[in-house]
Amino acid sequence: MSLFVHIDMNNFYASVECRVNPSIADKPVAVAGSPEKRHGVVLAKNEIAKKLGVKTGDTVSEASAKAPGIVFVPPRFDVYDKISKRMFGICNRYSYCVEPFGPDECWLDCTETVGLFGDGKKIADALRADIKNELGITASAGVSFTKLFAKLGSDMKKPDATTVITRENFREKVWPLAVGDLCGVGGRTEDKLHKLNIYTIGDLARADERVLKRLLGKPGADLGRVARGEEEGEVREAVRTRDMKSVSHGLTALRDLTTRDDAVTLINYLSELVAVRLKKYRVRARGAYLGVRYTDLTREGKQLSLPRPVRSSSDVADAATRLFDEIWNGEPLRSIDVGMFALTPDGAPEQLSMFDCESGSDCRERLDDAIAAIRIKYGKSAVIRAAQLDEDIYTDKDVGDFLPFKR
Repeated sequence: MSLFVHIDMNNFYASVECRVNPSIADKPVAVAGSPEKRHGVVLAKNEIAKKLGVKTGDTVSEASAKAPGIVFVPPRFDVYDKISKRMFGICNRYSYCVEPFGPDECWLDCTETVGLFGDGKKIADALRADIKNELGITASAGVSFTKLFAKLGSDMKKPDATTVITRENFREKVWPLAVGDLCGVGGRTEDKLHKLNIYTIGDLARADERVLKRLLGKPGADLGRVARGEEEGEVREAVRTRDMKSVSHGLTALRDLTTRDDAVTLINYLSELVAVRLKKYRVRARGAYLGVRYTDLTREGKQLSLPRPVRSSSDVADAATRLFDEIWNGEPLRSIDVGMFALTPDGAPEQLSMFDCESGSDCRERLDDAIAAIRIKYGKSAVIRAAQLDEDIYTDKDVGDFLPFKR
């Protein structure tokens, strides 16, 4: 029988800041972005702030009202990345199969290491102790016979605790929980399930699989099996690289995007970043995606297939702009995401058009290469789009600030 352990660092960003600066450890602390750049929301909070009602996603003013005297610190993703890598290194002592699920949590497949380290609870408790002693941060752990039950367990007791979910007790521990607590059930899916009077994980487990499939497609039937403990899942080793499925980049604008020209300016900028990464990874894409987020924080997205693989920034921008024109409802926007998928390696066979002696995409790629060479020699501002001469929508400094969220 499989044995999975899920480790989740408690209040990760805020805990790192309190460890680095012990003088604020006894105060409510929140890691928050820059209000001037429209990122003035809480990214993480320590346990003291959490008990005062501060939540991830609160604005700076909302957090201040809930926790007077709260200390705000800017995010330092380079520091968090170093601590994250050390945490994964500790986990690798107990299993060679470690799968990250963000910078502060991961799964371990300990099926083959129980003979060395003891049962799942002993492994989880030893892991938490090592993390606490070496990194100065607490972690919660879940132990179970399926991956998603293990993750559910790590959320059930916080901070600094281990929860074991077995085949014998999962109905008692898991089924009374809200269906939205199950990983894979987002807000929209939860709303759809509520319409069928499915409010708990137990309700989901007992639901007719045909009804779930009709409502949600194959993912609905899969969720039913997860709720019944029938899906074990697979933990991928940290050393086994996944095939890259997509390349994307998103950015929150410095001001609301109220016109099509505003949006296209940001789309062109993001398309350049995506194209650079496509070239770096030596791939082209046959699919494009565009996502927008309105000022009321609602989201919308759409994708399309392309007639041939592309890589140039102009081709990316053309596809993204086409999608934008199809989905934008005219309301002000807060952020835009541009992505390319269905990747193929350079040199892969492709169907050419019998009517084109020379592909326009090839010309655009050569133009991108020429512009890149000029920028390398004379600086990035040596060649820019005319629309970017007087823009106030983004700053290049933002790119470095959000590296952990790029794909």
